[in-house]
Amino acid sequence: MANKSDQYARQALDRLDILSHLSSVKAPAGRLTKLSRSLSGKKAIVTGAASGIGEETAKLLANEGVRVAILDLDHCKVQAVVDEINAVHPQRAEGWVCDVADRERIKQVCKEVIEAFGGLYILINNAGVSFGGGAFDNDGSFESRWDKTLDINLSALAIFIRACVPALLESEAARVVNIASTEHFVTGPANAAYSATKSAVTGLTRAFAVELGKHGNITVNTICPGPIITGMTARISPEQKEAYARRRVALRRYADAEEVAQMIVNVCLPASSYRHDTTIPVDGGMTIRHT
Repeated sequence: MANKSDQYARQALDRLDILSHLSSVKAPAGRLTKLSRSLSGKKAIVTGAASGIGEETAKLLANEGVRVAILDLDHCKVQAVVDEINAVHPQRAEGWVCDVADRERIKQVCKEVIEAFGGLYILINNAGVSFGGGAFDNDGSFESRWDKTLDINLSALAIFIRACVPALLESEAARVVNIASTEHFVTGPANAAYSATKSAVTGLTRAFAVELGKHGNITVNTICPGPIITGMTARISPEQKEAYARRRVALRRYADAEEVAQMIVNVCLPASSYRHDTTIPVDGGMTIRHT
């Protein structure tokens, strides 16, 4: 028995010896000296930032001293958010019109933002769509809905990350936050394209987290919002929202967009330097009601 124990001990030591020769990276400077919450002077891109979660995230980042690029499809809405932020924090926000289904436009905008800001620290991949409709509807719209949803909810994230990584690598500690959905955990009816793409976002996060982790200075994480009061849920009546929340959400209510934005900003803080490849539900306990 003793010989067997000695053998296991030697094997364990051998494994440790092997691991000791692997390359490593240093933690961000000063990480262990204090709990830092400052984002002042950082630069960020927020997609889908003219409304909802993206808008609230941009405002909270600006409140933290971050210079924010507001990206969205509608020029008037983009400018309205820029003006609102700059009225409180002068020259803290700038706007870019960007159709995230247009890959060349994504690359162009990222280049322009990085040049204008002189670098980048945070990328928030928030833009998304949900067209509804079942997978087996006979109205002829499924393929177009599927392709459009895939382009916006998934492919755009990969293009944004690839376009921003060179600048993020130059930052001492950078953040990529991808916005998925609790549809990753609990799928609803008549929402196949949305559910599939939002589930895939967590896989994309994992793949990019593995590839970027070796650099030691970029963290990649996923936030999964549950039922939120945004433009995307405007078509649902207050009565339907209340009934749904009572039935499926532990806290019995929909969240405000700012409640999700608070978690997004938290993940961007220097204090979150070791949070990497995590999938974080912000769902009022919706997930636990289905486990």
